[in-house]
Amino acid sequence: MHGISLPPNEFGGPWIEALFLNCLPWDEHPYFKSIEGLKASSHLLIRRDGQLVQFVSFNGRAWHAGASNYRGRERCNDFSIGIELEGADDLPYEPVQYRVLAETIDALCRAYPTLSHDRVTGHSDIAPGRKTDPGPAFDWALLRRLLAERLRGSAVS
Repeated sequence: MHGISLPPNEFGGPWIEALFLNCLPWDEHPYFKSIEGLKASSHLLIRRDGQLVQFVSFNGRAWHAGASNYRGRERCNDFSIGIELEGADDLPYEPVQYRVLAETIDALCRAYPTLSHDRVTGHSDIAPGRKTDPGPAFDWALLRRLLAERLRGSAVS
């Protein structure tokens, strides 16, 4: 799980997509100069309005985690699916983003048996001291509740 906004704390616009497609115009905003040359990608982006955008195939490697470690396993880009939420560490995410996120995680877990609801983690947890996203404004309890509801719902059907 990641949080991203470009420029920081500004939402909407084409900048996140441009970054992930390696065509961000570095001269368009003063902040972009500070990240000039950055190459990053993600499997998915969930915009503030809940729109889901896919950049990388789920079977392909995205460059979202950087130097990272999950449960003793390094290089998380090699084995994880990166989901970016348009947001900022200290600003609340939108309710629709949580709903789309839970639906997406549930669908991925059904499609890929090696994934599970209880292994969803934040960028800050796999790269502590280096990354802070999705940040303290991210409501982990809400996400866990939505995922649990989806599990209960699939057990009934």
